[in-house]
Amino acid sequence: MSVQLLNRTTCVCTRALRKARLCLSESNASVFHWTSYHSSVTCSSPVGDDRGGPEQGPLGGLRSSGEARWSYAKGKGKRGPHGPDGALGLGGRISSEVRNLSKEDLPKRKPKTPQRARAEGGGKDSEIVFGVAPCLLALSQGRRTMTKLYVKKGRVLQRGDVQEVYERARRLGLEVQQVSKKELDQICSGRVHQGICLEASPLGYLPAEGASERDCVDSTETPLWLLLDGIQDPMNLGAILRSAYFLGVDRIASSLRNSCPLTPVVSKASSGAMEVMGVYGYESPANVLKVKRAQGWHIVGTVGAAKEDPGVPVLSCSEYRLTKPTILILGSEGEGLSPELRGLCQALLTVAPRRALHPGVESLNVSVAAGILLHSLISSQRVNER
Repeated sequence: MSVQLLNRTTCVCTRALRKARLCLSESNASVFHWTSYHSSVTCSSPVGDDRGGPEQGPLGGLRSSGEARWSYAKGKGKRGPHGPDGALGLGGRISSEVRNLSKEDLPKRKPKTPQRARAEGGGKDSEIVFGVAPCLLALSQGRRTMTKLYVKKGRVLQRGDVQEVYERARRLGLEVQQVSKKELDQICSGRVHQGICLEASPLGYLPAEGASERDCVDSTETPLWLLLDGIQDPMNLGAILRSAYFLGVDRIASSLRNSCPLTPVVSKASSGAMEVMGVYGYESPANVLKVKRAQGWHIVGTVGAAKEDPGVPVLSCSEYRLTKPTILILGSEGEGLSPELRGLCQALLTVAPRRALHPGVESLNVSVAAGILLHSLISSQRVNER
């Protein structure tokens, strides 16, 4: 019974702390000490006098000696059970334990620094690229305008990959600043920076009108384009870009509506592939598909394993053969292909499962499906060439 009463008292005091938003003051603060069977917590309350009878406790709430053992003190030698100096023998001074507990319970909003604002997307002229691979490729590709390189103090410069980024930045004449881990965490909003961050201009989608008709790595191969229809998760987008770059996709494009922007998070998830391979943005992907279809390209969409379309053949990705220029379309995470783009597809591909699937897990993550589908298409092209 006593444990239940102590727990009830703890909840009341916690709610009172958060509701009152107490402010500590060394000159006007009462310190009370609560002891349970498992822990000892020291809190503070701005009580103007040293009263606190059985009707009202130090937080202005109901107090009962039968529910918990409270002791509080104000000033030296008053009502303190822990020695002549009062509560915890502080002599009226507020201990660091009290301050820390108050800060944890009632955190204050920290003002945004310029670096923090840029990392959260608040700056228009620059952003914070974080991670070794994105920073190294951003410096080597020269698609961004670099401002400053931040490196964590300590042994991080002894790592070969970080040393390579550091040396490249120095050769480019870029300002390099060594900062503490805490400062670096704040600059990139607590993301995994691997000890290095780069302040640089943002990357956006490339304009479709500036692209050539054929962006092929090797003109002897059948071109394969990847079109993303409303991918919203930056981690998914980054993983798709990484797979597409690795597998040799000739162009990556995305609808501009309801799509994730090309942020530093996307660059980190792509392991820097976003810095190397440009992504085109289409205001009207349907118009592009119509033009390409008229030019003889094959438009291929993707669906889940259980979905069928009476008007368009649904094939397993292992059955499809890449024999002419093809555009593969991936739909959004929740809705899949939009009806407009699906209506322009000449075939729909799916990844066949090996077992009966339960509801809710009958599909793959879009980035995983992208890797499987692209590998299957490119492998079929190599088989045809033999």
